[in-house]
Amino acid sequence: MVQSKLPNTNKSIFSSVYSLIEETGALDMAIGKSDFATPQALVDLAVEYMKSGDHNYAPLEGIAKLRKVISDLVEENYGNRYNPKTEVTVSASIVQAVHTAISAVVRDDDEVIVFEPAFESYVPSIILNGGKPVYMELKAPGFTIDWEELRKMITTKTKMIILNSPHNPTGSVLSEADMMQLQRLTNGTNIIILSDESFESIVFDNQVHQSIARYEKLIDRSFIVSSFGAVYNINGWGIAYCLAPEKLMIEYRKMQQFQLCNVNTPMQYALAEYIPHHHYFDDVSALYQGKRNYFLRLLENSLYKFIPTQGSYFQLIDYSRLSDDSDQIFIDRLARDFGIAVVPVSAFYHEKTKAKLLRVCFAKENDKLEKAASLLLSVPSMIVEDL
Repeated sequence: MVQSKLPNTNKSIFSSVYSLIEETGALDMAIGKSDFATPQALVDLAVEYMKSGDHNYAPLEGIAKLRKVISDLVEENYGNRYNPKTEVTVSASIVQAVHTAISAVVRDDDEVIVFEPAFESYVPSIILNGGKPVYMELKAPGFTIDWEELRKMITTKTKMIILNSPHNPTGSVLSEADMMQLQRLTNGTNIIILSDESFESIVFDNQVHQSIARYEKLIDRSFIVSSFGAVYNINGWGIAYCLAPEKLMIEYRKMQQFQLCNVNTPMQYALAEYIPHHHYFDDVSALYQGKRNYFLRLLENSLYKFIPTQGSYFQLIDYSRLSDDSDQIFIDRLARDFGIAVVPVSAFYHEKTKAKLLRVCFAKENDKLEKAASLLLSVPSMIVEDL
Protein backbone atom coordinates (compact mmCIF):
# COMPACT_ATOMS: atom_id res chain seq x y z
CA MET A 1 0.00 0.00 0.00
CA VAL A 2 1.40 3.39 -1.00
CA GLN A 3 1.02 6.17 1.54
CA SER A 4 1.20 9.59 -0.10
CA LYS A 5 4.01 11.89 0.99
CA LEU A 6 1.81 14.83 -0.03
CA PRO A 7 -1.68 13.73 1.06
CA ASN A 8 -3.10 17.26 1.03
CA THR A 9 -1.66 18.21 -2.35
CA ASN A 10 -3.87 17.90 -5.40
CA LYS A 11 -3.24 18.27 -9.12
CA SER A 12 -1.47 21.53 -9.95
CA ILE A 13 -3.88 24.37 -10.67
CA PHE A 14 -1.97 24.99 -13.89
CA SER A 15 -2.46 21.40 -15.04
CA SER A 16 -6.15 21.72 -14.19
CA VAL A 17 -6.46 24.95 -16.15
CA TYR A 18 -4.59 23.46 -19.12
CA SER A 19 -7.11 20.62 -19.13
CA LEU A 20 -9.98 23.10 -18.98
CA ILE A 21 -8.53 25.05 -21.92
CA GLU A 22 -8.12 21.87 -23.97
CA GLU A 23 -11.66 20.79 -23.18
CA THR A 24 -13.37 24.12 -23.86
CA GLY A 25 -11.08 25.89 -26.34
CA ALA A 26 -11.17 28.95 -24.08
CA LEU A 27 -8.85 31.90 -24.67
CA ASP A 28 -5.78 31.29 -22.51
CA MET A 29 -5.24 34.28 -20.22
CA ALA A 30 -4.27 31.97 -17.36
CA ILE A 31 -0.84 30.51 -17.92
CA GLY A 32 2.25 32.72 -17.68
CA LYS A 33 3.07 32.55 -21.38
CA SER A 34 4.12 35.61 -23.36
CA ASP A 35 2.97 36.25 -26.92
CA PHE A 36 6.23 38.02 -27.67
CA ALA A 37 9.01 36.33 -29.58
CA THR A 38 12.29 35.14 -28.15
CA PRO A 39 15.03 37.39 -29.61
CA GLN A 40 16.03 35.91 -32.96
CA ALA A 41 19.73 36.41 -32.27
CA LEU A 42 19.41 34.25 -29.14
CA VAL A 43 17.54 31.56 -31.06
CA ASP A 44 20.23 31.64 -33.75
CA LEU A 45 22.94 31.18 -31.13
CA ALA A 46 21.07 28.24 -29.61
CA VAL A 47 20.81 26.61 -33.05
CA GLU A 48 24.50 27.30 -33.70
CA TYR A 49 25.54 25.63 -30.46
CA MET A 50 23.22 22.68 -31.06
CA LYS A 51 24.81 22.20 -34.48
CA SER A 52 28.32 22.47 -33.05
CA GLY A 53 28.03 18.97 -31.66
CA ASP A 54 28.63 19.64 -27.95
CA HIS A 55 25.70 17.73 -26.51
CA ASN A 56 27.54 16.32 -23.52
CA TYR A 57 27.14 17.00 -19.82
CA ALA A 58 28.06 20.44 -18.59
CA PRO A 59 29.67 20.91 -15.17
CA LEU A 60 27.12 20.27 -12.43
CA GLU A 61 27.25 23.90 -11.30
CA GLY A 62 26.84 25.20 -14.87
CA ILE A 63 29.40 26.26 -17.46
CA ALA A 64 31.99 28.71 -16.17
CA LYS A 65 31.26 31.32 -18.84
CA LEU A 66 27.56 31.57 -17.95
CA ARG A 67 28.28 31.72 -14.22
CA LYS A 68 30.66 34.64 -14.82
CA VAL A 69 28.08 36.39 -17.01
CA ILE A 70 25.48 36.02 -14.24
CA SER A 71 27.93 37.32 -11.63
CA ASP A 72 28.79 40.32 -13.83
CA LEU A 73 25.12 41.11 -14.46
CA VAL A 74 24.21 40.94 -10.77
CA GLU A 75 27.10 43.24 -9.88
CA GLU A 76 26.10 45.70 -12.60
CA ASN A 77 22.45 45.73 -11.51
CA TYR A 78 22.77 45.54 -7.72
CA GLY A 79 26.30 46.57 -6.78
CA ASN A 80 27.50 43.41 -5.08
CA ARG A 81 29.52 40.59 -6.63
CA TYR A 82 29.06 36.86 -6.22
CA ASN A 83 32.10 34.66 -6.86
CA PRO A 84 31.19 32.76 -10.04
CA LYS A 85 33.25 29.76 -8.95
CA THR A 86 31.72 29.26 -5.53
CA GLU A 87 28.57 31.39 -5.22
CA VAL A 88 26.70 31.01 -8.53
CA THR A 89 25.01 27.81 -9.72
CA VAL A 90 22.97 27.20 -12.87
CA SER A 91 19.81 25.17 -12.27
CA ALA A 92 16.99 23.61 -14.29
CA SER A 93 14.01 25.92 -13.58
CA ILE A 94 12.89 28.09 -10.71
CA VAL A 95 10.86 25.23 -9.23
CA GLN A 96 13.97 23.06 -9.04
CA ALA A 97 16.10 25.89 -7.65
CA VAL A 98 13.54 26.60 -4.92
CA HIS A 99 13.31 22.91 -4.05
CA THR A 100 17.08 22.54 -3.94
CA ALA A 101 17.55 25.58 -1.68
CA ILE A 102 14.92 24.28 0.73
CA SER A 103 16.42 20.78 0.62
CA ALA A 104 19.83 22.22 1.43
CA VAL A 105 18.91 23.62 4.84
CA VAL A 106 15.44 22.56 6.05
CA ARG A 107 15.30 19.59 8.41
CA ASP A 108 12.58 17.78 10.32
CA ASP A 109 10.33 20.16 12.28
CA ASP A 110 12.05 23.31 11.04
CA GLU A 111 9.53 26.10 10.52
CA VAL A 112 9.44 27.96 7.21
CA ILE A 113 7.38 31.15 6.94
CA VAL A 114 5.39 31.38 3.71
CA PHE A 115 3.48 34.50 2.67
CA GLU A 116 0.11 33.74 1.12
CA PRO A 117 -0.99 33.78 -1.59
CA ALA A 118 2.13 31.79 -2.51
CA PHE A 119 3.36 30.04 -5.63
CA GLU A 120 2.23 26.45 -5.41
CA SER A 121 5.63 24.71 -5.35
CA TYR A 122 6.91 26.26 -2.11
CA VAL A 123 4.89 24.32 0.44
CA PRO A 124 5.31 20.82 -1.06
CA SER A 125 9.08 21.33 -1.06
CA ILE A 126 8.97 22.29 2.62
CA ILE A 127 6.87 19.26 3.53
CA LEU A 128 8.98 16.82 1.50
CA ASN A 129 12.00 17.94 3.53
CA GLY A 130 10.27 17.43 6.87
CA GLY A 131 9.69 21.11 7.50
CA LYS A 132 6.58 22.81 8.80
CA PRO A 133 5.08 25.61 6.70
CA VAL A 134 3.92 28.57 8.79
CA TYR A 135 1.46 30.70 6.86
CA MET A 136 1.10 34.46 6.98
CA GLU A 137 -1.35 36.32 4.76
CA LEU A 138 -0.23 39.36 2.84
CA LYS A 139 -2.43 42.35 3.61
CA ALA A 140 -4.97 43.18 0.91
CA PRO A 141 -5.61 45.18 -1.14
CA GLY A 142 -1.91 45.94 -1.72
CA PHE A 143 -0.69 42.50 -0.59
CA THR A 144 1.97 43.92 1.69
CA ILE A 145 3.85 42.37 4.61
CA ASP A 146 2.78 43.32 8.13
CA TRP A 147 6.23 43.32 9.72
CA GLU A 148 4.97 43.44 13.29
CA GLU A 149 2.82 40.38 12.64
CA LEU A 150 5.81 38.64 11.10
CA ARG A 151 7.94 39.46 14.14
CA LYS A 152 5.40 37.73 16.37
CA MET A 153 5.40 34.62 14.19
CA ILE A 154 9.14 34.02 14.43
CA THR A 155 10.14 31.35 16.94
CA THR A 156 13.30 29.47 17.86
CA LYS A 157 12.24 26.89 15.26
CA THR A 158 12.08 29.37 12.39
CA LYS A 159 14.65 28.20 9.86
CA MET A 160 13.64 30.11 6.73
CA ILE A 161 11.51 32.92 5.36
CA ILE A 162 10.49 32.70 1.69
CA LEU A 163 10.15 35.98 -0.19
CA ASN A 164 8.85 36.53 -3.71
CA SER A 165 9.14 39.94 -5.36
CA PRO A 166 7.78 40.87 -7.82
CA HIS A 167 5.12 38.62 -6.42
CA ASN A 168 3.26 35.82 -8.17
CA PRO A 169 0.25 35.93 -8.25
CA THR A 170 -0.45 39.44 -6.87
CA GLY A 171 2.22 41.53 -8.60
CA SER A 172 3.14 43.33 -5.38
CA VAL A 173 6.72 44.58 -5.07
CA LEU A 174 8.86 44.92 -1.96
CA SER A 175 10.17 48.41 -1.20
CA GLU A 176 13.48 49.59 0.25
CA ALA A 177 11.64 50.13 3.54
CA ASP A 178 10.57 46.48 3.46
CA MET A 179 14.16 45.38 3.02
CA MET A 180 15.24 47.51 5.98
CA GLN A 181 12.54 45.86 8.07
CA LEU A 182 13.77 42.44 6.96
CA GLN A 183 17.33 43.33 7.92
CA ARG A 184 16.27 44.46 11.39
CA LEU A 185 14.05 41.44 11.91
CA THR A 186 16.66 38.85 10.98
CA ASN A 187 19.69 40.59 12.50
CA GLY A 188 21.22 38.41 15.20
CA THR A 189 19.25 35.31 14.18
CA ASN A 190 20.13 32.18 12.21
CA ILE A 191 17.16 32.62 9.88
CA ILE A 192 17.84 31.92 6.20
CA ILE A 193 16.10 33.88 3.45
CA LEU A 194 15.01 32.28 0.19
CA SER A 195 14.22 35.06 -2.28
CA ASP A 196 12.41 34.11 -5.50
CA GLU A 197 13.17 36.96 -7.91
CA SER A 198 11.89 35.34 -11.11
CA PHE A 199 10.23 38.55 -12.30
CA GLU A 200 13.05 40.94 -11.34
CA SER A 201 13.06 42.33 -14.89
CA ILE A 202 9.42 43.45 -14.77
CA VAL A 203 8.64 46.32 -12.38
CA PHE A 204 6.41 49.31 -13.11
CA ASP A 205 5.81 52.98 -12.39
CA ASN A 206 9.49 53.90 -11.92
CA GLN A 207 9.96 51.45 -9.07
CA VAL A 208 13.29 49.71 -8.54
CA HIS A 209 13.54 45.98 -7.93
CA GLN A 210 14.85 45.52 -4.40
CA SER A 211 16.97 42.41 -4.81
CA ILE A 212 18.51 40.80 -1.77
CA ALA A 213 21.75 41.26 -3.73
CA ARG A 214 21.60 45.01 -2.94
CA TYR A 215 21.91 44.42 0.81
CA GLU A 216 25.19 43.11 2.22
CA LYS A 217 23.65 42.31 5.60
CA LEU A 218 21.08 40.07 3.92
CA ILE A 219 23.37 38.47 1.34
CA ASP A 220 25.18 36.44 3.99
CA ARG A 221 22.00 34.59 5.01
CA SER A 222 20.20 34.32 1.67
CA PHE A 223 19.57 32.17 -1.35
CA ILE A 224 18.42 34.14 -4.40
CA VAL A 225 16.81 32.24 -7.27
CA SER A 226 16.04 33.82 -10.62
CA SER A 227 16.08 33.14 -14.35
CA PHE A 228 16.09 34.76 -17.77
CA GLY A 229 12.75 33.23 -18.70
CA ALA A 230 10.68 36.41 -18.42
CA VAL A 231 13.17 38.87 -19.87
CA TYR A 232 14.00 36.82 -22.98
CA ASN A 233 10.76 34.80 -23.18
CA ILE A 234 12.53 31.45 -22.76
CA ASN A 235 10.63 29.88 -19.86
CA GLY A 236 10.51 26.63 -21.83
CA TRP A 237 14.30 26.37 -21.85
CA GLY A 238 14.23 25.51 -18.17
CA ILE A 239 17.34 27.46 -17.15
CA ALA A 240 17.49 29.27 -13.82
CA TYR A 241 20.22 30.09 -11.35
CA CYS A 242 20.92 30.40 -7.65
CA LEU A 243 23.10 32.95 -5.85
CA ALA A 244 24.30 32.33 -2.31
CA PRO A 245 27.34 32.82 -0.08
CA GLU A 246 29.77 29.93 -0.31
CA LYS A 247 28.73 28.34 2.99
CA LEU A 248 25.16 28.00 1.71
CA MET A 249 26.13 27.20 -1.87
CA ILE A 250 28.17 24.21 -0.74
CA GLU A 251 24.99 22.68 0.67
CA TYR A 252 22.94 23.73 -2.37
CA ARG A 253 25.33 21.98 -4.74
CA LYS A 254 25.33 18.85 -2.59
CA MET A 255 21.58 18.64 -3.09
CA GLN A 256 21.58 19.58 -6.78
CA GLN A 257 24.06 16.83 -7.71
CA PHE A 258 21.43 14.25 -6.76
CA GLN A 259 18.40 16.10 -8.13
CA LEU A 260 19.55 16.49 -11.74
CA CYS A 261 22.32 15.37 -14.05
CA ASN A 262 22.58 18.37 -16.33
CA VAL A 263 21.16 21.71 -17.40
CA ASN A 264 20.75 22.03 -21.19
CA THR A 265 24.33 22.47 -22.42
CA PRO A 266 23.85 24.25 -25.80
CA MET A 267 21.39 26.70 -24.25
CA GLN A 268 23.86 27.59 -21.51
CA TYR A 269 26.47 28.48 -24.12
CA ALA A 270 23.94 30.49 -26.13
CA LEU A 271 22.91 32.53 -23.09
CA ALA A 272 26.51 33.06 -22.00
CA GLU A 273 27.31 34.61 -25.39
CA TYR A 274 24.08 36.58 -25.75
CA ILE A 275 23.49 38.18 -22.35
CA PRO A 276 26.55 40.50 -22.16
CA HIS A 277 25.36 42.39 -25.23
CA HIS A 278 21.61 42.46 -24.56
CA HIS A 279 20.37 43.87 -21.25
CA TYR A 280 16.63 44.30 -21.74
CA PHE A 281 15.36 44.97 -18.22
CA ASP A 282 14.18 48.55 -18.84
CA ASP A 283 12.72 47.67 -22.23
CA VAL A 284 10.82 44.69 -20.87
CA SER A 285 9.38 46.69 -17.97
CA ALA A 286 8.23 49.40 -20.38
CA LEU A 287 6.66 46.84 -22.71
CA TYR A 288 4.64 45.13 -20.00
CA GLN A 289 3.68 48.37 -18.27
CA GLY A 290 2.13 49.41 -21.56
CA LYS A 291 0.26 46.11 -21.78
CA ARG A 292 -0.95 46.44 -18.19
CA ASN A 293 -2.20 49.96 -18.81
CA TYR A 294 -3.94 49.02 -22.05
CA PHE A 295 -5.70 46.03 -20.53
CA LEU A 296 -6.88 47.95 -17.48
CA ARG A 297 -8.20 50.80 -19.61
CA LEU A 298 -10.38 48.24 -21.37
CA LEU A 299 -11.86 47.23 -17.99
CA GLU A 300 -12.41 50.77 -16.69
CA ASN A 301 -15.93 51.66 -15.54
CA SER A 302 -16.87 47.98 -15.39
CA LEU A 303 -18.06 45.89 -12.45
CA TYR A 304 -14.56 44.47 -12.05
CA LYS A 305 -12.37 46.05 -9.38
CA PHE A 306 -8.59 46.16 -9.53
CA ILE A 307 -5.43 47.85 -8.30
CA PRO A 308 -2.78 48.12 -11.04
CA THR A 309 -0.14 45.45 -10.55
CA GLN A 310 3.32 46.73 -9.56
CA GLY A 311 5.36 44.01 -11.25
CA SER A 312 5.30 40.73 -13.22
CA TYR A 313 2.88 40.22 -16.10
CA PHE A 314 -0.05 39.20 -13.92
CA GLN A 315 -3.02 41.34 -12.90
CA LEU A 316 -5.56 40.50 -10.20
CA ILE A 317 -9.18 41.42 -10.80
CA ASP A 318 -11.99 41.28 -8.25
CA TYR A 319 -15.33 39.95 -9.53
CA SER A 320 -17.29 40.31 -6.27
CA ARG A 321 -19.78 42.73 -7.88
CA LEU A 322 -20.61 40.09 -10.49
CA SER A 323 -21.06 36.86 -8.57
CA ASP A 324 -21.15 35.24 -5.15
CA ASP A 325 -19.62 32.05 -6.58
CA SER A 326 -16.27 30.83 -5.33
CA ASP A 327 -13.41 31.62 -7.66
CA GLN A 328 -13.06 27.93 -8.57
CA ILE A 329 -16.67 27.79 -9.73
CA PHE A 330 -16.43 31.19 -11.39
CA ILE A 331 -13.35 30.34 -13.50
CA ASP A 332 -15.02 27.13 -14.67
CA ARG A 333 -18.06 29.15 -15.71
CA LEU A 334 -15.87 31.72 -17.47
CA ALA A 335 -14.21 29.00 -19.54
CA ARG A 336 -17.32 26.99 -20.39
CA ASP A 337 -19.88 29.76 -20.87
CA PHE A 338 -17.80 32.76 -21.94
CA GLY A 339 -14.69 31.27 -23.54
CA ILE A 340 -11.92 32.72 -21.38
CA ALA A 341 -9.54 30.92 -19.02
CA VAL A 342 -7.99 32.59 -15.96
CA VAL A 343 -6.53 31.36 -12.66
CA PRO A 344 -8.40 31.38 -9.32
CA VAL A 345 -6.30 33.07 -6.64
CA SER A 346 -7.60 30.67 -3.98
CA ALA A 347 -5.29 28.06 -5.54
CA PHE A 348 -2.38 29.97 -4.00
CA TYR A 349 -3.66 29.53 -0.42
CA HIS A 350 -3.46 26.41 1.73
CA GLU A 351 -7.03 26.90 2.93
CA LYS A 352 -10.11 28.17 1.19
CA THR A 353 -10.38 31.93 0.97
CA LYS A 354 -13.48 34.01 0.46
CA ALA A 355 -11.64 36.51 -1.72
CA LYS A 356 -13.13 36.70 -5.20
CA LEU A 357 -9.98 37.27 -7.18
CA LEU A 358 -8.75 36.10 -10.56
CA ARG A 359 -5.21 36.17 -11.95
CA VAL A 360 -4.95 37.27 -15.58
CA CYS A 361 -1.77 37.15 -17.69
CA PHE A 362 -1.52 40.28 -19.84
CA ALA A 363 1.69 39.36 -21.71
CA LYS A 364 -0.35 39.38 -24.91
CA GLU A 365 -0.76 41.26 -28.16
CA ASN A 366 -3.37 44.03 -28.07
CA ASP A 367 -5.92 42.12 -30.12
CA LYS A 368 -5.86 39.31 -27.58
CA LEU A 369 -6.16 41.77 -24.69
CA GLU A 370 -9.15 43.33 -26.44
CA LYS A 371 -10.78 39.94 -26.92
CA ALA A 372 -10.11 39.00 -23.29
CA ALA A 373 -11.63 42.24 -22.03
CA SER A 374 -14.65 41.80 -24.30
CA LEU A 375 -15.25 38.29 -22.97
CA LEU A 376 -14.89 39.41 -19.35
CA LEU A 377 -17.23 42.35 -19.93
CA SER A 378 -19.84 40.04 -21.45
CA VAL A 379 -20.36 38.31 -18.09
CA PRO A 380 -23.64 39.53 -16.57
CA SER A 381 -23.96 40.27 -12.88
CA MET A 382 -25.46 37.41 -10.88
CA ILE A 383 -25.76 39.50 -7.72
CA VAL A 384 -29.33 39.98 -6.54
CA GLU A 385 -29.56 43.18 -4.52
CA ASP A 386 -31.93 43.42 -1.59
CA LEU A 387 -34.98 45.57 -2.27
